[in-house]
Amino acid sequence: MNSALKLIGLTGTNGAGKGESARFFVDSGFAFFSLSDIIRRELEVRGLEENRDNLIRTGNELRETFGADVLARRVMALISDHSVIDSIRNPEEIAALREFPGFLLLALDAPVALRYERTRKRGRNESSRTLEEFQAKEAEERSDRKTGQQLHACIRLADHVIQNDGTLDELRAQLEKFL
Repeated sequence: MNSALKLIGLTGTNGAGKGESARFFVDSGFAFFSLSDIIRRELEVRGLEENRDNLIRTGNELRETFGADVLARRVMALISDHSVIDSIRNPEEIAALREFPGFLLLALDAPVALRYERTRKRGRNESSRTLEEFQAKEAEERSDRKTGQQLHACIRLADHVIQNDGTLDELRAQLEKFL
């Protein structure tokens, strides 16, 4: 493992392989943190069901109330050396995390039909029953609202973009070079 590397951030489209990438880094000795876990705790406090719609809505509300970098700031209080942070969805979160020396942002993407099939197979409450619903939800995530999700802006800010349209072994081979 590269001892100079302190923190890897993961951003990207839904179903592109962020979770598998995080698992790869955890298996390689990194601690794991997810900005979505901050939102999940808030859902629990509010007594709301955990689904994609509520995660998006509540995350946006937290950003509107406490600033666009609130999720990153909350997780920054918890992280240690050699950590991977998943679910980065706003450029202000990236700006906050870039305060860490050695921060590296990886973006993952894959063709929309493949990502839709992956989300269906993982069995979570994704709130999208059809490919059209999935694409409509993605349009929300491409918002330009300062306190909203801005996934495409995050992907543009990435240090490296990984096209994950192959096998799991091919993804791992691409990630290997960042250890």
